[in-house]
Amino acid sequence: MYAQTPVTPDDYQRLARRRLPGFLADYVDGGAGDEQTLAANSADWARLKLRQRVLVDVSGIETSTTLLGESCALPLALAPIGLAGMMARRGEAQAARVARAAGLPFTLSTVGICSYDEVIAAAGAPCWFQLYMLRDRALVQTLLERVWASGCRTLLFTVDLPLAGMRHRDTRHGLGLPGLRPKLARIAQLLARPGWIVDVGLRGKPHAFGNLGEHVPAARDLDTFRAWIDSQFDPGVTWRDIEWLRGLWRGKLVLKGLLDVADAQAAVGVGVDGIVVSNHGGRQLDGAPSTASKLPAIAQAIGARTEVLVDGGLRSGMDLYRALALGARGALIGRPWVWALAGGGRAGLASMLEIWRRELANTMALTGVARIADIGARQIDGA
Repeated sequence: MYAQTPVTPDDYQRLARRRLPGFLADYVDGGAGDEQTLAANSADWARLKLRQRVLVDVSGIETSTTLLGESCALPLALAPIGLAGMMARRGEAQAARVARAAGLPFTLSTVGICSYDEVIAAAGAPCWFQLYMLRDRALVQTLLERVWASGCRTLLFTVDLPLAGMRHRDTRHGLGLPGLRPKLARIAQLLARPGWIVDVGLRGKPHAFGNLGEHVPAARDLDTFRAWIDSQFDPGVTWRDIEWLRGLWRGKLVLKGLLDVADAQAAVGVGVDGIVVSNHGGRQLDGAPSTASKLPAIAQAIGARTEVLVDGGLRSGMDLYRALALGARGALIGRPWVWALAGGGRAGLASMLEIWRRELANTMALTGVARIADIGARQIDGA
């Protein structure tokens, strides 16, 4: 049997699961609860049918645009993924390098393995930074000062994680549970992936949170990591904290994790530069609506006053087109880039992003659209 060439995120997901220890693969793949929202995110994009148009001059397709003031080869950014450096050797730095070559923004997570300085050194340019509001406000301020001094001008602040969601896959692997048995089970999974042990476990050191230094224990101890999240993530954050953050941050400020029109309007009221319509990839409130179902109303309510981005369940350049048709300025992807990097390395991620570009251009041509700005609700069949 010959080896098939991976093309779609699903192809790379299968490759990634063969290479990652089971508990890490499920950490990436899993959602909250029964994973209803996780499933709905992808299914609801697929339900949107497009209007095929013919005899339109589409000889000059152009996929480039701007997101938050940055020129991009297509309206897409790589979303922040915690622990991405455990899925591939120095994963965040590798992904940022690929994104830069593809002309796309990369977003580094607060709880990424690589530091901001390591990531921008690999990419050769500043990237976006994602922040959680920690109980230690002095640490928050230190983080902001540090990334600003290193050239960051776009901050994504995640607002939908006052508490970590009920992620049953993690619990089944014993993450956060006391006792020797869960640890032995994870050791067995590690030993079943000798390639990961050499490439990531040994060559990918240090396994610590590069942006948080001595403040957080080593990332490889996921039990301690979960305990730190429970102790530091602040369930008391309110709009007053966003006003405080707006006063500190001089660059672009984007709130990530909104699903409600009233919340989106409140975000505009405190002066943000953009929002991300997001349910945290189905990892927080199971039973929450899909992002595709909430995007149109939010875009209609605030799209003229601030940039509206979206994430959650996008799996192709066609899905990216659908997001634009529903009113988004652009989209972020998380799991697809991690799967591609874990399953196919830098070459795999570069190939997948190029396929997304071609899929977007192909969809534009077949719906009679030559420019990103011309994609709208009229391209959705029945709209």
